Amino acid sequence: MTTASQSVVSEYGLENHGFKNVGAVHWNLSVPALYEHVIRRGEGFMANHGPLIVYNGKHTGRSPNDKFTVKEPSSEGDIWWGKINRPMSPENFAALKQRMLDYCQGRTLYVQDVYVGRDPRYRMPIRVVNELAWQNIFVRNMFVRPDHDALAGHVPEFTLIAMPSFQADAELDKINSETAIVINFATREVLIAASMYGGEIKKSIFTVMNYLLTTKNVLPMHCSANYGPDGDVAIFFGLSGTGKTTLSADSTRTLIGDDEHGWSDHGIFNFEGGCYAKVIKLSPTGEPEIYACTRRWGTVLENVVYDPDTREIDLDDGSVTLNTRASYPIHFIPNADATGMIDKHPRNVVMLTADAFGVMPPISKLTPEEAKYHFLLGYTAKVAGTETGIDEPVATFSPCFGAPFLPMPPKVYGDMLAERIARHKVDVWLVNTGWTGGPYGVGHRMELHYTRAMVHAALNGVLAGAETRTDPIFGVQVPLSCPDVPADVLNPRSTWADPDAYDTQAKKLAAMFDENYAKLDV
Repeated sequence: MTTASQSVVSEYGLENHGFKNVGAVHWNLSVPALYEHVIRRGEGFMANHGPLIVYNGKHTGRSPNDKFTVKEPSSEGDIWWGKINRPMSPENFAALKQRMLDYCQGRTLYVQDVYVGRDPRYRMPIRVVNELAWQNIFVRNMFVRPDHDALAGHVPEFTLIAMPSFQADAELDKINSETAIVINFATREVLIAASMYGGEIKKSIFTVMNYLLTTKNVLPMHCSANYGPDGDVAIFFGLSGTGKTTLSADSTRTLIGDDEHGWSDHGIFNFEGGCYAKVIKLSPTGEPEIYACTRRWGTVLENVVYDPDTREIDLDDGSVTLNTRASYPIHFIPNADATGMIDKHPRNVVMLTADAFGVMPPISKLTPEEAKYHFLLGYTAKVAGTETGIDEPVATFSPCFGAPFLPMPPKVYGDMLAERIARHKVDVWLVNTGWTGGPYGVGHRMELHYTRAMVHAALNGVLAGAETRTDPIFGVQVPLSCPDVPADVLNPRSTWADPDAYDTQAKKLAAMFDENYAKLDV
């Protein structure tokens, strides 16, 4: 098997995964070397200040209708089967994989051996094999890079093969299109066909961890996490576009991670070694840390528009997609914790929702029972561009604020969270980063500086003992005042021109809450 310009070749070669007669194999290349490959192969462009710009083609977001899980004896009884976890037979998986391996014969491949999980007690060695050099940079950015001396002996416990130019056969493979994202827990493999979107790689491994860590009494969470000067840990739940990355990248606090974490008996640890931030209309004043990363060598920008002459990027231009993304190593954030973990339990849990109806209070304090209810409910809005076919916010219910990545029923994760909240006496807050003054199309998005002020007040203990009112429709406790936030902002009804119209919308949403919660087997 040919090798070329390798950094360190693993003793556990590609033949162990079934690859035969491939072309050049580039093992564990550094980012500078991969930059050269990207430019030479025409996969992307270098913008002013050094970031790479790449375009995803058809899929500029995740393709949930093309995600499958192999139905096999070792995991069949655990999986939450349905629209999120569609079954594929072991025979169809084996045939699909073989055709992918056949496709790879004679082709140049890139391999990165990395870890998922920053805590050495729970980390897992993984391998990503792909045909695009820029995706290899993405992998180096997003996962945990082993020490150079450890690469030769790296033996993956899960392997992901991503071939965007290979097309599945919908009829032959019994799937929905030429695109396929398939997880096999028996063979410990992930296959990605016909999608160039980097997020499919990231979220497939997240889904794997969401299954495996529960057996180790670790709660896997779709959340960001940080801690304050005295070590007080806060975690932020929320789907893409609700503010997890933005609110956790706070210059007054230390970032643990922006998207995926585990809560063990020891504390909190990041799954990743990087960040994957939405950058559409990113503000240099509202989000300075992330904004700076978009103008830095080593960052990969997906679908960001740029001037071909000056190579200046335009983060306000959503003509390709509103789901423009930046992938960068977490150490690009100045106040990130180098270890990606802390042996302390959260003092505060923040659940973020982007309410498209514009009726949810901007912040409210939840009882433990309400916390479990809203966690299992997972109300938010699918933000434009995050998934194929979503062009404007749509109200949705995503259990555990991450249903697309849950291989097991929501109750498993809900029970684990409730137990931890009770055991560690955690304060829980529900924060609406969505609309105020009316629904989407009438009102406007909550101003970021107000949300930051409310979150700071919650994390600093200012709101813990504040006077509250009971919301008459949602029943949650809403603070009557908050530093640097106008009182009328705290009461969404007062921001509507027609209070009666607010009542109608709020009751409609509350009924949807109860209706959707009743569908859960909890």
